[in-house]
Amino acid sequence: MPLVKSYFTPRFLFKSAFISTVFSGLFRRLKIAQQRERITLRDGDFMDLDWSSGAEPSKQLVILLHGMEGHGQRPYVSGVAKHFNANNIDAVCINFRSCSGEQNKKFSSFHSGQTDDLQDVVDHILKNYSYTSIFLKGISLGGNIVLKYLGEGNAIPSKIKGAMAVSVPIDLASSSKALHQFKNILFHIYFMIGLKYKLMQKQRQFPERISRKTLYSVWTLRALDEVYTAKANGFKDTADYHQKSSSLQYLSSIRTPVLLLNAKNDSFLTPSCFPYDIAQKSAFLHLETPKYGGHVGFVTKDNAYYNEKRALAFFRELQ
Repeated sequence: MPLVKSYFTPRFLFKSAFISTVFSGLFRRLKIAQQRERITLRDGDFMDLDWSSGAEPSKQLVILLHGMEGHGQRPYVSGVAKHFNANNIDAVCINFRSCSGEQNKKFSSFHSGQTDDLQDVVDHILKNYSYTSIFLKGISLGGNIVLKYLGEGNAIPSKIKGAMAVSVPIDLASSSKALHQFKNILFHIYFMIGLKYKLMQKQRQFPERISRKTLYSVWTLRALDEVYTAKANGFKDTADYHQKSSSLQYLSSIRTPVLLLNAKNDSFLTPSCFPYDIAQKSAFLHLETPKYGGHVGFVTKDNAYYNEKRALAFFRELQ
């Protein structure tokens, strides 16, 4: 499949990766009416889904997966839902475990390769709703889960017509190293504030599984993955977690049309996150790599969001 030419052209200010990333992630505001549904997962834990719809009944649905330290009300997720609703497509924003404002029941929480939970959501929707066309859109960490789900050997339901993944660290080990570089220190601190708070809650919830001493030793994402994320989710160590959870190794096995949108100036991504060779050999993986966009930025000259419009256009091509 030829690489996709990008037509994204930001305003001058938003050519800065830092400005576009911060503005879209922290300063964007919007209103959307959502209804929450709680479902039970296969291991007895729960997940909260935030639903929204357009003015007319729809047979189409987009399932949205947020990034690290996100949730279903974050504008970079709910903005997609609102755009699709305006075009008469229903949307459901997944809140990963512990991300909906309430700690999950299990010692483990969400992680970058947790496709079982996505499968449970898809199964729930297929069983309880009558949509004829379903699309997936994952952002950052959520995008890695979408790509891994599509390529790791699951029987993908025929109602899933296509997917899009935005600003995806498909090579988790290299992206983790990037997040520990000085250029990303403010983002690193931002992520750690929320994750450390959740780890403190987890320590109070399971004091026999993680000690206060261990808790106080965690000050970086690398340390968090080593002492909690990897072990709590059944991996040997951080290297094992990153290797098994990275979607890069599954891209060539994808048999569902998918668009991967990664900006070249995204400071979270490394060269291995731009799989040009795989895309050129694949009939299903479309790769678009605009020069600008930052990490989930993509603010256009008319103050719209390119990744939202691009998702709708791509999905319409598949109908």
